[in-house]
Order: sequence, then C-alpha cells, then structure tokens
Amino acid sequence: MAQKPVALYYRMLKYQPENLKRLDDLFSVIELDDPSEDTPEILSRVEVLFAPLGYFVGKEKMDLAKRLRVIASNTTGHPHIDVDCAVSKGIFVACLKFAPEFLKTITPTAELTWGLILALSRKILTAHESVLAGNWDRRPFGAPGMLSRMSLGVVGLGRLGSLVANYGLAFGMEVRYFDHSEKTIDPRIKRVATLKELVSVSDVISVHIPHEPETEGIFNREIFDSFKQGSYFVNTARGELIDWNALYSSLENGHIAGAALDVFEGEFVPGFIDNFPEHPFLKYAREHDNVIFTPHIGGSTIDAWLETEAHTIDMVVDELSRH
Repeated sequence: MAQKPVALYYRMLKYQPENLKRLDDLFSVIELDDPSEDTPEILSRVEVLFAPLGYFVGKEKMDLAKRLRVIASNTTGHPHIDVDCAVSKGIFVACLKFAPEFLKTITPTAELTWGLILALSRKILTAHESVLAGNWDRRPFGAPGMLSRMSLGVVGLGRLGSLVANYGLAFGMEVRYFDHSEKTIDPRIKRVATLKELVSVSDVISVHIPHEPETEGIFNREIFDSFKQGSYFVNTARGELIDWNALYSSLENGHIAGAALDVFEGEFVPGFIDNFPEHPFLKYAREHDNVIFTPHIGGSTIDAWLETEAHTIDMVVDELSRH
C-alpha cells in the first residue's frame, strides 16, 4: 500500500470534525498547536503544510521543508504566504483566492455586512439593551433616515462587493462603487473614479478589498477626512486596510456617525489577544454606542466552514494526484 503524504496541521485552524477525519484518512498528519512549535526535523518531513493566518510561510520555512509540495490555506487572501517564492520552488499554493467559481457559492460575509449596516444605522444593539433594562421607549433610537433614501458606496466590486451592491439595490439605495477596473454589473450601480470621491458622496461605505501591500492603510486620515459628514463605515474585509488612529479621530470628532467592524488591528499577529482588552479603540467602543465589533465572523457559518475547508483539501488532493 502506498505511503500517505505527510501533512502538517495546526490545531489553531480548528477544522470541522468531518474535515479532520478526512485529513486523517488522506494523510499522515502531524498535529501542532501553532507554528511556534515547528522544528527543523518536523519541517524536513512535511509534504503538505496547512498555513494559518498570522504566521508567515516564507523562504526560511520553505528551505527547511525540503519535501514540501503544497501549501494550503482555506482563506481568500494569502498575505501569510510568499507565493512567488513557493512558485519558484515548484510548491503549489492551494488557496481559495485561486478558486473563484467555488467562492461564488460562499455568501455569509456579504450577509453579515448587511446585518452590521442595519444594526449600526438602526441602533439595534442599544435598543435591545434598553429593553433588557426595563425600558420601552422608541424615541431614543430614531435612525437618521431610511436606507431607501441613502446611498451606498462599495469599495471593491469583486465577489462580495457585487453581492453587497445588489443587496443595496434591493433596499432601494443609490449604489456606487470604486474599483481599479470597470465591472460588468447592473447598470444602476455606478462607478466613480477615486476612493476619495466615493467616500465623499456615500452615506454608507462598505469595504470588500483584499489585504495586499498596495491596499495596506488605504483608509488613511485624508480618506476619512473626505467621508461625507454623518456617514457610516463598515469593514468586513481586513483590519490592515485601516489607519486606526485616523478612524478613531473621525468617530471621536463626530465626522463619521458610526463604524461596524468585523476586523481588528493586528488580529493575526501572534500575541494579539494578550493586548486586545486594553486597546484604546475597544475602550472607546465600551463607552460609545456608535461602534459595533464582531470577532471576524464574516465567514462563520457551519456550512461555509465545512465547504471551504473541504474545498481546500480537494485542491491539495488534486495537485498531489497530478504528480
């Protein structure tokens, strides 16, 4: 019987039980808690590496993993993988970014985006808390306007941005987008030339671009200062896209009415959780009702977890079968 390929899996990835069983069936699995437990001896045996966000897989690690054939990541971006280095070494990168047809079937992040827009603009969380405190008074929770009278600006009209834009049309909103390329979509969704122009004319801004070197900190002080007065900012993409000090200032001085964020500054950096409770932005959110945080739950439905993990495994198996 042929020997199974050696795969390195980190428990911090938290794959669903069905997919963990599949890994055991397909591979000779080495399990570690996280990449801080790597050793040269372990890496020298690995043929498939399941790579978590927050730990970089670069030349140094690849040089130690002489037998490495596939780097796998059930993510839609790969800032944690040196793809160019992998390609130069003949290592295949099985990342969902390279599975666009499959990703069209995965919708929960766009759905959460609208949950956040509604919760933020309609003050749902604070209204709920008021009721739990024994109050029954609608007057403190009047929204500034109907969504059907507001405009939506979508940053990045890819898979998720397109879904969010179409949902905006369903709400009767005027919808515009900024993207570096013209997109073929509903003619009611209008393209604007610059990000600065988009934020200046939109009541709600929703972000759907990947974290790449050229997008890091794209929402800087100049951009936040250009936001329409009293507008809302929603980011279910990546925390690295934001200058957090600039966002903090825009909220504190009332220029932006509110922000809903499914991401946080440095969330994938090892040791993040140790300093997170004392972060000044979290302190602001505790003291104000115009910020909503969720812990990166955009893709967090059980079926999406099952399917994205399984598809990543499929990509690995398909690549191994070719050689």
